Amino acid sequence: MHPTGRVILIILDGLGIGALPDAGDYGDAGSDTLGHIAESVGGIHLPNLEKMGLGCLGSFQGVRPVSNPSGYFGRMAERSAGKDTIIGHWEMMGVVTEVPFPTYPEGFPPEIIAPFEAAVGQKVLGNCVASGTEIIETLGARHLKTGSPVVYTSADSVFQVAAHEEIISPTDLYDICLTARRLLSPPHHVARVIARPFVGEPGRFKRTDRRRDFSLPPPSITLLDRLEERAIPVIGIGKIEDIFSGKGISEAIHTHGNEDGIDQTISSLDRMGSGLVFTNLVDFDMLYGHRNDPRGYAEALRVFDRRLPEIVSKMREDDWLVITADHGNDPLFPGTDHTREHVPLLMAQRERGLGKDVGTRGSFSDLGQTLAEFFQVPPLLFGESFLPLMG
Repeated sequence: MHPTGRVILIILDGLGIGALPDAGDYGDAGSDTLGHIAESVGGIHLPNLEKMGLGCLGSFQGVRPVSNPSGYFGRMAERSAGKDTIIGHWEMMGVVTEVPFPTYPEGFPPEIIAPFEAAVGQKVLGNCVASGTEIIETLGARHLKTGSPVVYTSADSVFQVAAHEEIISPTDLYDICLTARRLLSPPHHVARVIARPFVGEPGRFKRTDRRRDFSLPPPSITLLDRLEERAIPVIGIGKIEDIFSGKGISEAIHTHGNEDGIDQTISSLDRMGSGLVFTNLVDFDMLYGHRNDPRGYAEALRVFDRRLPEIVSKMREDDWLVITADHGNDPLFPGTDHTREHVPLLMAQRERGLGKDVGTRGSFSDLGQTLAEFFQVPPLLFGESFLPLMG
C-alpha cells in the first residue's frame, strides 16, 4: 500500500539563491540569481513564497524573513559535477552524476559533425558556441536560403538544432534531433539534443514553444522508476518527460510556457487521486535567465506567486507542495549560461503552519530520498531523507 496523499513538485527552472562553495570552479563565484534580481528591480514582492519561508533562505530585497513560515524551508546544494538542467533534475530523483557530460567550447569536432551531416543529408550552419536568439539572427537568413539546419552548443552539454518552421517542420526537426541522439555515443554522449524551431523574417525571428529535448536516459534507478514499480502515478508537466526520456512517467503533458504549466498542474490535481505531479516551469530559465532579463524574470516570479493560492486551493489535507529549482541562471552575471548555486527548498501542506528549517541539504537527492520515504517505496541509491525532521 502507498499513501493516498499527493506531492506537487514544482521546479522554478534556474532560480538559484546564492553561489555554492565550489562556484569558483565553474566561473560562477558571486552569482545569486534571486538576490541580484530583487536588488535590480528595487525589491520584489512575493507574499506567498515569503509566507512559505523564502525570505529565511538569504537576503532578497523585498522578501522578508517571516518569524513563523507556513512550511518547512531549507536550501539544497548540488553534489553532481555540473550545473545543467538534466543533472539537476536527475539528482533530485536520486541520481548523482560524478563525471560531467562532455562540452564543446570550440564547437563540435569532425567526428561528430561529419556523420551527422551524412545521416541527415545536409551540411550544417554554425557549429559554434552561441546564444540561441543571437545565432538565428546571425544565420537565420542564410538558413532560409540554403535550408541547412543551424547547429550550436553552449557551456552546457547540449547539441542544439535550430530551423525555421517553414523550411524544416517541427516534426522533421525532431527526426533530425533523434538522428543526432542516436549518433552521440561515448565519448561524445552529450546530455541533451534540443530542437529549436523558430519563425519570422530576418530582423524579426522568434523562437517558438515547440522546443523539444532529447535526453540521455538516467544511468540508474530514479524515484520515478520506484513509483512506477508500485503503480503510483506520475504526471510529468513541461519538459519532465524529455529530461527523463519518458522513464517512470505515466502521463506526459508538454506546455506552452509558465502559465500553461500552472494551468496543467491545477487541472491534473482535479483528476489525480494519488501520486506525483512533477512540473517544470521553464520560462524563468529560457526566456529571462539566458536572455539577461532581470525585469522579465522578476515579473514571471510575481505571476507565479500570485497564482500559488490557486494550486493550494486544489490540495487535500495530506498533500504536499514542494517548490525548488534545478540550478541557477543569474541574468545579471556575466555571460548567458547557468550558474552554480544553492536552490530553495520550500515544502508545505494546505492547513498546517509548520515553520521549521531543514537546513542546507548536501545533495538535491535528499529530496528524492524524502519523497521515496513518503511514498513508502524502496530507498534510492543516493540521498538522506529529512522526513524524520518533519515529524
